[in-house]
Amino acid sequence: MTVKKALTIAGSDSGGGAGIQADLKTFQELGVYGMSAITAITAQNTLGVQGVYPMETAAVAAQLDSIGADLTPDAVKTGMLFSSAIIRSVAHKITQYGWRNLVIDPVMVAKGGSPLLQQEAVNTLKTQLIPLALVTTPNIPEAELLTGMTIRTMQDREEAARRICDMGSRYTVIKGGHDPEQDERVIDLLFDGRAFVVMENERIHTLSTHGTGCTYSAALAAGLAEGKTPVEAVHTAKQFIHAAIGDQLGIGGGHGPTNHFAYRKRKNPEQDQTAMV
Repeated sequence: MTVKKALTIAGSDSGGGAGIQADLKTFQELGVYGMSAITAITAQNTLGVQGVYPMETAAVAAQLDSIGADLTPDAVKTGMLFSSAIIRSVAHKITQYGWRNLVIDPVMVAKGGSPLLQQEAVNTLKTQLIPLALVTTPNIPEAELLTGMTIRTMQDREEAARRICDMGSRYTVIKGGHDPEQDERVIDLLFDGRAFVVMENERIHTLSTHGTGCTYSAALAAGLAEGKTPVEAVHTAKQFIHAAIGDQLGIGGGHGPTNHFAYRKRKNPEQDQTAMV
């Protein structure tokens, strides 16, 4: 049996709902072996971020060298990268080892509003890392920061997706969870450089949305690792995150985490009940 492997390069979330923890849970749930390189330690819970402690750039590079020397990933995703220096190092290592199927989740701001990417690092992300991406997955505020434009309409989203693909990303997904104009539906827009694909489902009104971007991009990376096309992997990611938001865990006093068990339980309810006996 060939085991597919996925690597997450991101920050650690002590609350377990986002970052490295969310990514590894998602990989496991989708049957992919997960590996990690930690870029920063965060002290956070559902109430907010209490502290951010970046790793030294050399420590991030060393982690990636260890992976590159022994455990070649079938897909890679990036999350919180924090600084220009870390982004440049990550881009260099991805190029050095020839890693493919790169998914970039441009993590910039935490759910509660705390900044997770230094301002000067945004341009480095655009010029050094996005050109290496197979898929880039910004939400609407992140897409606005990347493109410098205001996004209000679907036409705005299409233009933002074009601009991000012009930066070098082969595919761009503009996620619609932050769209104030859509109260009952969540509409995601996928662009492959030529054509648009619209994917939508019902909006679930809940505070349990901590780590949704991390989980979505990790599910996408897991699909790519297994050999799915980007469009197929995006569809799986959307189903995974919709289930994770819908089957709420109900823990914490603020923005609670999503339920990483939900997708598997929905697909295999009999198997799950048997495991519980």
